[in-house]
Amino acid sequence: MKHDLKLPVAVAASLIKWHAMVAQRDLSGLAALLHPDAVFRSPMAHSPYASAQAVSLILNTVMSVFSNFAYHRQLATGDGLSVALEFSANVGNKALKGIDLIQFDAAGLIVEFEVMIRPMSGLQALGVKMSQRLAAYLPAYKVAQRT
Repeated sequence: MKHDLKLPVAVAASLIKWHAMVAQRDLSGLAALLHPDAVFRSPMAHSPYASAQAVSLILNTVMSVFSNFAYHRQLATGDGLSVALEFSANVGNKALKGIDLIQFDAAGLIVEFEVMIRPMSGLQALGVKMSQRLAAYLPAYKVAQRT
């Protein structure tokens, strides 16, 4: 995939690191890319998960659940601080397509990571696998809903 978008230097550098980690299936360097107050928005949960620790836990776990993961397209907002990365993957025998919506700060740190997935059968398969691995840990990271 080409990385020729007009992005702020710090964001471009972070995306290069992100793509390299994903290609190697090794997110051990992810903590250096996450803002301490980063938020993860799951396609399976209404409330987001807050903290760099939560985002790292979720992304490292999903990396172990997905097979045949590949990015296909990369789009960015005019200011270059938000990108959309289209991907495909398998969860067991279920194929899925998705979009990672990543928002960066000016320093190139990830402040929000949101995932959208289709079709429903792929999302459900992912939800089952993630729940098996993380159900005991994720409630501590839920952001309280404001009423």
